[in-house]
Amino acid sequence: MQISYFKKKILPEKPGVYFFKSGSNILYIGKATSLRSRTKSYFAKDLISTRGPLILDMVFKTDTVDWQETGSVLEALILEANLIKKYKPYYNTKEKDDKSFNLVCITKEEFPKVLVLRERNLKSGLLEDKNNIKFQAKYGPFTNGFQLKEAMKIIRRIFPYLDAKSSQSSSLEFYRQIGLAPDTGTAEAKIAYGKNIKNLKLFFAGKKKRVISNFKKEMMLYAKNREFESANEMKRRIFALMHINDIALIKNDLPFHSNSAFRIESYDIAHMSGKNMTGVMTVVGDGEVNKNEYRKFKIRTQAGANDTGALREVLERRFTHREWSFPDLIVVDGSTAQINVAEGILAKLNLKIPVVAVVKDERHKPKDVLGNKAFVSKYKREILLGNSEAHRFAITYHKKMRNKNFLN
Repeated sequence: MQISYFKKKILPEKPGVYFFKSGSNILYIGKATSLRSRTKSYFAKDLISTRGPLILDMVFKTDTVDWQETGSVLEALILEANLIKKYKPYYNTKEKDDKSFNLVCITKEEFPKVLVLRERNLKSGLLEDKNNIKFQAKYGPFTNGFQLKEAMKIIRRIFPYLDAKSSQSSSLEFYRQIGLAPDTGTAEAKIAYGKNIKNLKLFFAGKKKRVISNFKKEMMLYAKNREFESANEMKRRIFALMHINDIALIKNDLPFHSNSAFRIESYDIAHMSGKNMTGVMTVVGDGEVNKNEYRKFKIRTQAGANDTGALREVLERRFTHREWSFPDLIVVDGSTAQINVAEGILAKLNLKIPVVAVVKDERHKPKDVLGNKAFVSKYKREILLGNSEAHRFAITYHKKMRNKNFLN
């Protein structure tokens, strides 16, 4: 297959799963943060040194590429595992010893545990025979152990579960602590936990819409019975499921896009008492604004006037766009709190990008710049230019959203 193929095929810049095919035969299945960027990477000049001769052979034999979009990278990870299990593509199983793949297994117990196990350990039969473990469901294979570990952290916040370190005797207390069961006894805890495991299995089967529907029914029932604390917890879980925060999963899927110009990205948040909250990104390259690179973000996760929470959302969403060039310097509006938020996001992605903050006075005029003094000294004019542009752009977008919502 030639790179010219992709000039005719318009793959989306969205997460999902892609299929390299020869005729109707699926040769390879992979997941992507950005389907378009990921599939194009197979035609890089250094493919043989970065991926090896096996993948080079696969690309040579491919004549078509298909894909399936997902709502998040986490869902792409699960879909990839389900499809590899179903189709067993030659280049997936030959690229790595399939016995070293990971599986997610749910035990057959009164309070089932969710375990991540090596496939070779399961095939040996030692787990079931020696430890008398029985399983009601198995999902996988998952080809990337690190990503699966990060995925399970996200999943556990939505579907709290017992793992290998949890003891059976502590299960009831565990579920009381996480709010899954009322403080009335084992029977209620078992019912609540059973529902939780059922929904977890649906999620691993790729049926997120059914899970959301189940959660909404439970939330309405709690509200009807005036159990508002439980209803609010279900609302939180629904929101978490609809806005999966899986930035940790893209860590190994983010190439550094080099840019000849020194790129400074500036961020700002605008709102009125927490309403119509918006965020923006502006770009200055080699001292000049680049309005074609400006980006707007409608804040989804913050209900009140939480500027740092909104900044966190903007940066997390920004770094899911692996097709955008990466910055050489990040400018935030605020102080050390905003710097800490930005540096926390970058640390998750193992990105070493300096961050500075523009501090404002009571008239919202710059009075100081915090951060790396060398960068502040060398790029002060560009930093203040980017910050000024971000403020202007954020206010303009906020007013537009406010007027639109007022008219509606």
